[in-house]
Amino acid sequence: MDCLAYDSGRCRSCTLIETPYARQVASKQDTLERLLREALGDAATSIEWQPPMVGPESGFRTKAKMVVAGTVDQPTVGILDADGHGVDLRDCPLYDPTLTAAFPALSRFVSVAGLQPYSVPERRGELKHIIVTTSPSGELMARFVVRSTEPLARMRKHLAWLQGELPALTVVTVNVLPEHRAVMEGEREIVLTEQAELHMALGTVDLRLRPQSFFQTNTDMARALYAHVAQWVAQSRPRTVWDLYCGVGGFALHCLARGRAVTGVESSEQAVLSARDAASDMAARGVAGADEVRFVAADATLWASAHDSPDVVIVNPPRRGIGADLARWLESSRVPRVVYSSCNAVTLARDLAAMPSLVPVEARLFDMFPQTAHFEAVVLLERAAR
Repeated sequence: MDCLAYDSGRCRSCTLIETPYARQVASKQDTLERLLREALGDAATSIEWQPPMVGPESGFRTKAKMVVAGTVDQPTVGILDADGHGVDLRDCPLYDPTLTAAFPALSRFVSVAGLQPYSVPERRGELKHIIVTTSPSGELMARFVVRSTEPLARMRKHLAWLQGELPALTVVTVNVLPEHRAVMEGEREIVLTEQAELHMALGTVDLRLRPQSFFQTNTDMARALYAHVAQWVAQSRPRTVWDLYCGVGGFALHCLARGRAVTGVESSEQAVLSARDAASDMAARGVAGADEVRFVAADATLWASAHDSPDVVIVNPPRRGIGADLARWLESSRVPRVVYSSCNAVTLARDLAAMPSLVPVEARLFDMFPQTAHFEAVVLLERAAR
């Protein structure tokens, strides 16, 4: 992948950019297999490895988290250097072309609305980040992370200008992050547009993405991952399926079938609301099983331990993994099949080792993050005969 920012020394985020892409993928596959062998021993020999799922090595990121710095008249949109000064990365080749085309107008909005970029070294200013997401249909959601509500009136005043420059911009919000700390967003979200959700249409499943909900940054790979897991789930024709850490319902809504009770569990209430909206829309369109799915806002481990075992459990935890308590519950439960989707192979291996009764039978790597050492992995587990 060619990158002017890397060649000029402006950015070194893509640590594998000088490695041919095929070698990147092969190295990730070797890492995944090694970690599982070290954690599982002989049990790892039962795994049937599917070929790695890959996509484009550039233009794949559909979400951009851009740090704003510089001045009102000349803002930078990208990252910060070691001294806390802005480095403009509007030309980053990782981003979907829809995002790249939107960056100039979003940058001009900083000047039009008089938004003072936040200076990390000086701890003053207002606008900290712009987080922008594009959907498969090309619609946009832009979130402006500010220190206070001081610029809110100006942003409302000039919103029509921004939407005129970006007709595909359907969701605009202001996120308030008053503290000086290394996080991307705060807890308070103020929606400026009539529409508050971005529609992520993935075939028959139209996911709804609210501003603070998590969604994969590589939509093409997410679509492939959902389809792959749905195929695994369908193989055993389960009557009951749980999707733990379900987010906006990606796995759950892809696993619907007539006569199948699917339950998604997620701690984020905003994500659960989005999942319910998507399910209601699918039910209205007559999608089989959509009227039998439900979504619950709860801690995954506490909720699971209070209910009888289903036929299939899907887990898609954050990088920390499912943890000892949920692994212990799954190990002692009667769940015959578990699908584990992970963005951290280290915690994946640790958690699988804690569930020796659930034997890994199939696995596949999904390269969500080309040019870096990160990847997604999914493993199908089946309970050993007792």
